[in-house]
Amino acid sequence: KGSSESCMQRVGAYLEKVVQANPKSFRIFSPDEFESNKLSKVFDSTNRNFQWDEFSNARGGRVIEMLSEHTMQGFLQGYTLTGRTALFPSYESFLGIVHTMMVQYSKFTKMARETPWRGDIPSINYLETSTWTRQEHNGFSHQNPSFIGAVLNLKPTAARVYFPPDANCFLSTMDHCLKSKNYVNLMVGSKQPSAVFLSADEAENHCRAGGSVWSTYSTDGGLDPDVVLVGIGAELTFEVIAAAAILREKAPSARVRVVNVTDLMILETASLHPHGLNDEAFDSLFTNDRPIHFNYHGYANELKGLLFGRPNLDRVTIASYMEEGSTTTPFNMMLLNETSRYHVAIAAIKGAAKRNQKVELKMHELVSELESEIKRTQEFIVREKTDPAYLTDVGHLKIDSSSLSEG
Repeated sequence: KGSSESCMQRVGAYLEKVVQANPKSFRIFSPDEFESNKLSKVFDSTNRNFQWDEFSNARGGRVIEMLSEHTMQGFLQGYTLTGRTALFPSYESFLGIVHTMMVQYSKFTKMARETPWRGDIPSINYLETSTWTRQEHNGFSHQNPSFIGAVLNLKPTAARVYFPPDANCFLSTMDHCLKSKNYVNLMVGSKQPSAVFLSADEAENHCRAGGSVWSTYSTDGGLDPDVVLVGIGAELTFEVIAAAAILREKAPSARVRVVNVTDLMILETASLHPHGLNDEAFDSLFTNDRPIHFNYHGYANELKGLLFGRPNLDRVTIASYMEEGSTTTPFNMMLLNETSRYHVAIAAIKGAAKRNQKVELKMHELVSELESEIKRTQEFIVREKTDPAYLTDVGHLKIDSSSLSEG
């Protein structure tokens, strides 16, 4: 907690232990890029299994890796149907290649569960990483979070989508998914180092609830907010927390509640999904009448579909991936898709101004300042070909215009 760590490296260390404990009942089917996804710790205890390679065939390797998503999906399905457990890690942008195969498998398992003589089977587990938020040297072709929506369209008895905000939450989520039965589990996370917000115990409680108020980053622990800011996804949550820090400095009269959602399905109504919150629980997180701004990793329409049916939705605004950006810096991706801390802070000020006259009085001035920061930061990035250093500093989440000066 309070440090910075790669979720995938931590998950790789966990998966190594899973391989050790389950030498004949766990496999990883990886369509290439296993090491790029920072899971290589697994290779300390096992190897790839290439049948055409005399040095690796028939030696018990638990990682099956080849650049064919369709073949890996077929292996995943067949292996899982034997009652054993598997994991499918992939670049975010290429999971869509197996979309229809995943849907057909889900249809088969739905009918199987309705057949009395068939028993439960392990879930199929997708690990979605190398996302649009941290694309490294790749560009527009490697930005595609649409597999999230594909899973959301499944029957509620199967669909499970998770956005662990840090490494500890990811460990808790992975442990849960590998032990689960009959689901299609999708876990979305970053492979680059990111902030660790919660201790192991806090992460367990947070994941069990599916979402919670993060009082540390809220005003007065989140009591009586003027606006609710919601982060869904590791980098998107970091920007929400950074925006809350900006507001403490620039608009101290604004009362802000910060919420993180790790189980996406809690947003759906309880009558439509077994993980969905009833209205009482929903209001305890998001209030029943205050403006809510979501900073979301996927596409906005996904959240709109989940939230449909909740009362008073005209108070909701959503920022999300909007098909912007090419080969550029991580923070410029946030700016271009209007999910940056500055955009979140602007949304918060506009929301808070509806209730708080002190914020309303300074709204135009504050919004103008933040819009200027967006312009100045983008100019810096274009000029220097990198992000300002302070933007990724967990301990210094403040506007610091001096670092944007010429030279």
